[in-house]
Amino acid sequence: MKILIADDHRLVIEAVKAKLSELGAGIEFVLALSVDELLAGATDDLDLALIDLNMPGADGQAHIDEIRRRHPAVPVIVLSGYEDPSIMRSALERGVLGFIPKAYSPDVMLSAVRLVLAGGVYVPPMMLTALPPGIVAGVSPSSAAAGEPFARGGGNGGGGTQTLEHLRSVLTERQVEVLQLLSQGKPNKLIGRSLGISEGTVKIHLAAIFRALNVRNRTEAVVAAQALTEAQQA
Repeated sequence: MKILIADDHRLVIEAVKAKLSELGAGIEFVLALSVDELLAGATDDLDLALIDLNMPGADGQAHIDEIRRRHPAVPVIVLSGYEDPSIMRSALERGVLGFIPKAYSPDVMLSAVRLVLAGGVYVPPMMLTALPPGIVAGVSPSSAAAGEPFARGGGNGGGGTQTLEHLRSVLTERQVEVLQLLSQGKPNKLIGRSLGISEGTVKIHLAAIFRALNVRNRTEAVVAAQALTEAQQA
């Protein structure tokens, strides 16, 4: 396995390297302390790249865009001191497969990395408290933070809640199963494999789920699905 770690603090790099060594023996690490070193060290044969946002030579998230453009098949995780949900969302919408705040524990980081290496997407739980209105119809950040049921938007001043139980009334049983796997960050291929259906069928189910959740893309759907799952378990 070959993993790139890009951060402008040597201590951070060494700590991340030490923790990721628990993934197995024989891991080759490529280290970068600046954007120039990142771009020079990145190659198509990387199994994973963990990249900081705030590095010498960085211009916003342009270095993330450049790595994604040059090496689109390489899974990228952002490892950052930022905890602003809007920055997290921007990174995920660029196609990175995870955003790990540096305030998180080494064990959480390792679990997130394992999820991404297995083909999933890691979305920080703190994003669930900052869902924009409409991600789940009528949801407010305060209700998400409190773990309350999500109020449905819509006419007639209607009651009801947008919960997994409600979605079972508008989605098929199979689509609910797809939704639950989506909440775990699983990609289409693994969802299909888990349920014994084709990837094309998964995409058809996802289209229905996107409409039911009132979301525009997969990132919003993962966040919304995780919010609903957490509310169900609260």
